[in-house]
Parts: sequence; C-alpha cells; structure tokens
Amino acid sequence: MSNEEVILTKEGLEKIEDELRELKTVKRKELAERLKVAISYGDLKENSEYHSAKDDQAFMETRILTLERMLKTAKVVDMKDMNLNEVSVGSVVLLNDIEFAEQIEYRIVGPAEADAADNKISYESPLGKELIGKKVGDKINVNAPMGIIQYELLEIRAN
Repeated sequence: MSNEEVILTKEGLEKIEDELRELKTVKRKELAERLKVAISYGDLKENSEYHSAKDDQAFMETRILTLERMLKTAKVVDMKDMNLNEVSVGSVVLLNDIEFAEQIEYRIVGPAEADAADNKISYESPLGKELIGKKVGDKINVNAPMGIIQYELLEIRAN
C-alpha cells in the first residue's frame, strides 16, 4: 500500500481503530495459543495445524500493517465543514432511479470504507465519481454493464 492519503469519515476511522485494537490484543493472543498447541503436536514439517496457524499469523500481521499505514495517512472528513449544497465525501444522498422510479440512499465514503451491503459507496466508484460536486435536481448518468443508468439527485444531507 502506498503512502497516499486515505480519506475516512469519523465512523470509518473508529472502525479501523477498533479492528486494529482487536487484532493486536485479542486475535494475537488467540493465534499465539493456537501456535503453542500446534507446536506441541511435534514434527512441524507435517503439522497442518502449525502451518495453518502460521499462514493466519502472516495474514493478520499484514492486515495490522495495512491498518497502521491507513491510520498514519488518514484524512478525516469533518462533517461540520460539509457543504450541503453539493455532494462530497461524507454526504448522504437520496437518488431516484429514473427507469424504475425507485429511490435509493447512499453514503459517499473513501475506498477503505466502501461497503455496498451497507449502501456506502466509494467516491472512486463509477457512481461516486459522477455524484461528487452534483447538486439537488441534477441528473446523473452512470455506465454499467447493462447500459447507462440514470438517476436524479433528490437530497443531500450530512447524516
């Protein structure tokens, strides 16, 4: 991961801090215990529990490093300074899908926080890119695999 600035909402920052704390305390201890038990089985060459635990440890340590780098380069979006006249990172938007006359709400976040299942989309996603800077009433066209999807921006709010 590069040292590029990571844009986060306050909620996203807290989530990363919580995950890092959990990994460094609880998960490291659990993994150390797993390794201890696996080593007690002997012959490490053919010990699948040991190799599995070592793989998990490598993955976890890589994740810890990634989270630490993210926190070092994090820029937290201050919701108090948000301009509610146009979409920016941190905005919650209400869109109308013009073709299906359905309304959908999204929160615009940085890539590290994006979670489609939670309606959090990255400002780097196709829809996110089109939304940044738009105002209520604007029409948005997004290229999707099945063609162009048209939305109307109905509302912008902070949360």
